[in-house]
Amino acid sequence: MDKKNINHIKQSKHKEKISMITAYDALMAHIFDGMVDIILVGDSLSMSFGGDRDTLGISLENMIYHTKAVCNGAKTSLVVCDMPFGSYIDKKQAIENATKIYKQTNADAVKIEGGSNRADIVQELTQNSIAVMGHIGLMPQFVRCEGGYKVKGKNDNERERLLKDAKAIEEAGAFCIVLEGVKTEVAKEISESLDIPTIGIGAGKYTDGQVLVWSDMLGFFDEFQPKFVKKYLDGAGLIKKAVKEYVEDIKSGRFPAAENSY
Repeated sequence: MDKKNINHIKQSKHKEKISMITAYDALMAHIFDGMVDIILVGDSLSMSFGGDRDTLGISLENMIYHTKAVCNGAKTSLVVCDMPFGSYIDKKQAIENATKIYKQTNADAVKIEGGSNRADIVQELTQNSIAVMGHIGLMPQFVRCEGGYKVKGKNDNERERLLKDAKAIEEAGAFCIVLEGVKTEVAKEISESLDIPTIGIGAGKYTDGQVLVWSDMLGFFDEFQPKFVKKYLDGAGLIKKAVKEYVEDIKSGRFPAAENSY
């Protein structure tokens, strides 16, 4: 199977829905590789992997470490690295940090959050040979200043702002845009207005693709399930059952058996 590239993703619009999932290590990336179009090394790892309450605490060094690991496991799917909070305050800093990601990993692109206010940064990166995935709507890096996770596109002002933001990011050179927590009809309008693909998460079915955090989708995080998540596996339940059997085998002497011994 050929390695996915930016053009494959851009050309998928109006042809085939794009599949994207997060991964943070080589093991899971290897499992997902070739099955999904894009693997996102999301700053969500600070929550699902590190147990933090939001995504703001993850460092650039940690993102690079996990992206290197994912690239070691993924040989076919396109790999995108989230640029963490505080790593692209201005164009100079964005170029410096995105260049580090490109030099120290085999990531195919970076992702940054923001609309019109970040268009100049997207343009600076793309003009310097760094592929960019945009991200508008509900932006986790803005959660503290906005007072929580809030769905966008609920009124005309928000709708117009989202349309403006999407167009600005497209014109700045992004190859696709994540729409998170956006009302379905607004996400549909945005998707139809752009020439580049949109990838939704909590944005309805009319986007050009979908993304989920792997631990949500596979049921490993069982304390809370957002409305937009479809759970395809009871991962936590299966793991607990297996570990329980393992412990019982140890205590009863069933493990290790002869076939497990030298």
